[in-house]
Amino acid sequence: MIFRRKKKSLAVFIDGPNLLRKEFNIDLGKVKKRLEKFGRIVIAKVFLNQFAPEKLIEAITNQGFEPVVIMSKEKGRDEESDVDVAMAVEATEAIFNPNIDVIVIGTRDADFIPLVRKIKAKGKEAVVLAVNSAFSVGLRNVADKVVLVK
Repeated sequence: MIFRRKKKSLAVFIDGPNLLRKEFNIDLGKVKKRLEKFGRIVIAKVFLNQFAPEKLIEAITNQGFEPVVIMSKEKGRDEESDVDVAMAVEATEAIFNPNIDVIVIGTRDADFIPLVRKIKAKGKEAVVLAVNSAFSVGLRNVADKVVLVK
């Protein structure tokens, strides 16, 4: 009798304003291929603020990710923090999803350290996806694995 190991299921959450910047020139198609070595991607979301260009939203969709556009309703509020909160809430839901084995957080932001710690505390594998430049050392140190993209 041959037992096949079940391929792990991944939930991927990307902080768009933090990672999808012109200076980083990140190709989501390549990112997806790199992440597939960890398992099968079942949730793939990119969080954006209300100022995301339509072409970016279209490109995200074309690469098989779900764009989540966060509309800031409060005047003077930091739209980036709205994106961070929405992304953290979605990732927290994935922590409690028994069908998810690995949670990938795409960011450079140290604000996500508590989330990564919670992922690990609940028995999930925590992978951080980041760019080489300006990447939080604390975030790197708390992750189970780090995937660096150009």
